[in-house]
Amino acid sequence: MSHTTATPHTSPSHHDVVIIGGGAAGIAVSASLLKRRGDLDIAIIEPATSHYYQPGWTLVGNGVFSATDTRRDMTAVIPSQATRYTTHAERIDPHAHEVTLADGHRLGYTRLVVAPGLVLDWGAIEGLEATLGQHGVTSNYRYDLAPYTWEQVQSLKKGRALFTQPPMPIKCAGAPQKAMYLSCDHWRRQGHLADIEVSFCNAAPVLFGVSAFVPALERYISRYDIDVNYQHRLIAVDGPSKTACFAVTGEDGEHQQERSFDLLHVVPPQRAPTFIATSGLADAAGWLELNPETLQHVHHPDIFGLGDVSGTSNAKTAAAVRKQAPVVAENLLASIDDQPLTAAYLGYGACPLTVERGRVVLAEFGYNGQLQPTFPRWVNEATQATRLAWWIKARQLPWLYWNAMLKGREWLVKPARRDA
Repeated sequence: MSHTTATPHTSPSHHDVVIIGGGAAGIAVSASLLKRRGDLDIAIIEPATSHYYQPGWTLVGNGVFSATDTRRDMTAVIPSQATRYTTHAERIDPHAHEVTLADGHRLGYTRLVVAPGLVLDWGAIEGLEATLGQHGVTSNYRYDLAPYTWEQVQSLKKGRALFTQPPMPIKCAGAPQKAMYLSCDHWRRQGHLADIEVSFCNAAPVLFGVSAFVPALERYISRYDIDVNYQHRLIAVDGPSKTACFAVTGEDGEHQQERSFDLLHVVPPQRAPTFIATSGLADAAGWLELNPETLQHVHHPDIFGLGDVSGTSNAKTAAAVRKQAPVVAENLLASIDDQPLTAAYLGYGACPLTVERGRVVLAEFGYNGQLQPTFPRWVNEATQATRLAWWIKARQLPWLYWNAMLKGREWLVKPARRDA
């Protein structure tokens, strides 16, 4: 049985559950819902024709994966029972319990799941969009650019390499560093690292937000002789002149600083889609305002959310979604049945920090930086770089993503319990 693609029309339709977004969060939660209640009438709003395993782009940028390894047709991952609307959500009316689509069609819902992901704001950095993919300017945050990263890393034998990180929150907070460490490891193995000046320009005041993992990362900063610069925010790029401009915050205020480069790996600023705020669903920072445990909207009990759009304080990673999906599925169905919401999300996120080819610091943590390792410490030392963690990152996690998480197979993600 193949899923239905809805034909646009103007009269309103109604579904038991409407899901905005066909990324990791939207597909995972739809699969989890259907696993529990197979006769649900579910609609998924998603215009994209391809679905990507985005955590794999770091490894594409270092030649471990090919880009095509991370892509599948959207029709292959959307559950066959779901109705798909191949357009964007334009706005939500939480009082009328309706979503208006870009084509003007309106969808009524009994429950709504908001999972559109976030917006990569490339245009927020002056000159960046005009030079991406040329002049040595690249980013592993785009499918088409990750292969260019690997091309540039291979071709650079001497010169200056800049790696940037924007203000938080961002998708996969460790990804800016992953690109840097893997590049340095390649240059070290090729004998070129001593001739390359590597700088990390981080808008944040710390190397990593969970202090338990910082010592392991600092050892690699030292090993690769990386110049780390805190509170350096990229604001402009001139590709032809190979110059990057940073806003630098110091004790005497903010000033601008220009740096030349031969390779520039950029991570753009990130924000929630505008319709979250215009629909009245946002917190003060513009993200979807959710109860951090139940993932139910704070003001609208028939709305749930998960994934990168969430205003919860967890890391924005695919691993977070894997834990969030069963919590949303259980609590959404409980709310339909007028039952207490007993499933709890404790903020789990995982960031496999690829510090060299063959070793990873598997950072697993929840709210307030509490360590939440999946495996006992005798199997995988939680705060150290290990070969086992590389095997998990490079071999097991992609398989789990395609064959478990997107299929409603919830291994090792049983929700915690809360007092309703």
